[in-house]
Amino acid sequence: MAPSRAAAAALPRCLLLLPPLLLTVAGAGLSGYFGTKSRYEEVNPHLLRDPLSLGPSAASSRLPAACTPLQLRAVLRHGTRYPTAGQVRRLAELHSRLLRRRTATTDAASSSSSSSSSSSSSSSSAESSCPVAAELAAWQMWYEESLDGRLAPQGQRDMEYLARRLAARFPALFAARRRLELASSSKHRCLQSSAAFRRGLGPSLSLGSDEAEVEVNDLLMRFFDHCDKFVAWVEENHAAVHQVDAFKQGPEMRKVLENVAKALCLPAEELNADLVQVAFLTCSYELTIKNVTSPWCSLFSEEDAKVLEYLNDLKQYWKRGYGYEINSRSSCSLFQDIFQHLDKAVEESRSSKPISSPLIVQVGHAETLQPLLALLGFFRDAEPLRADNYRRQLRRQFRSGRIVPYAANLLFVLYHCEQGRASQEEYRVQMLLNEKLMVFHHSNETISTYSALKEHYKDLLENCHFQEECELPTTNTTAVDEL
Repeated sequence: MAPSRAAAAALPRCLLLLPPLLLTVAGAGLSGYFGTKSRYEEVNPHLLRDPLSLGPSAASSRLPAACTPLQLRAVLRHGTRYPTAGQVRRLAELHSRLLRRRTATTDAASSSSSSSSSSSSSSSSAESSCPVAAELAAWQMWYEESLDGRLAPQGQRDMEYLARRLAARFPALFAARRRLELASSSKHRCLQSSAAFRRGLGPSLSLGSDEAEVEVNDLLMRFFDHCDKFVAWVEENHAAVHQVDAFKQGPEMRKVLENVAKALCLPAEELNADLVQVAFLTCSYELTIKNVTSPWCSLFSEEDAKVLEYLNDLKQYWKRGYGYEINSRSSCSLFQDIFQHLDKAVEESRSSKPISSPLIVQVGHAETLQPLLALLGFFRDAEPLRADNYRRQLRRQFRSGRIVPYAANLLFVLYHCEQGRASQEEYRVQMLLNEKLMVFHHSNETISTYSALKEHYKDLLENCHFQEECELPTTNTTAVDEL
């Protein structure tokens, strides 16, 4: 790969006027533990200084000059989004509870004061005894249900800058008049992310500029909704997340609840794990969306944040990762589609034909990428994540915030290499996750011949078929038994 800043410079100059992200010192201690609600800069800190930087490893990742990129296949997660309507409702409930508590505390302090004491001094005394609760009660609830998971302005910047960096990293593929195939989930945040990615590339490519040019393809980008076995056995089966429920009741979460209750001057029994999660997520949203350290963040220590990250990772592991085989097998359609396009590009190259699809960019969700990465075998720990092994998993590979933050991206890059001594060495592949080269399991290298990669995934290529994997059995076996 030969990165080129010149390619980035040729793109719309107006994007350079977008405000750069600044690292807020107070929020830095927690920002690495927000799981799937993490900002992209947590995995690429250099972007905080320069959102167009290709990173410190860019020069060392170059391929030999005789290798030419033929095709880029990118599967992206949408950019930074607002909370969903359900999350907004839960936050409003928690905030209202704090307001009522503040009012009740102030009234009690006022009624117990002497007749010579003013009500304002009583209120001040109540607030000084519990400053965090007072600060949160005074916090302005600005989230509305109508936002419902839509792309935030920061999410648009995520996508526009990602497009510019990819164009700089692969200038030959993003050259003028190259064809771009752009597909998206039907969700508004994904359609908006697709449009923002397209804007980041400017007018040079032959694709039109409006959102109507984006193909909606939920069969690939939301395959999990169409996999009957996954929906019945995992998504709608509460027993599938029993490890998550157990951890919520475990000693680590009890300690977090006690810490938060103490900070809020509330009895611990008035809180539960779900409400604490709402507060923690609000801290994350304020940082990712507004780039501010919210009063909500003051409720948590770094140790609390590690516990809450694990709670989030447990859910991802059992619902989207290695917890159940159907989680990853539900992505067979996307897996097969990726290799079918790579095969077609190889065939066209061997026939000296133009590559019909040099750029394929698809925008989906964390739930799109995580099962696919599990199917490919990445980030698998020797020991499953469970409610009872939190301490043993502190150095786990499966950390969703490092794998699928906002704007996460998985790239397959196919090359034609002239110096190949044999036909099987002529075509090579690299994979990048979040713009960092991945090490292939079968070779322990960051580049593989295409033939070796196909051999490594031979069983999946021959036997991983969406319809067969996702069809519910006709027997009366219960989902719990199967799990």
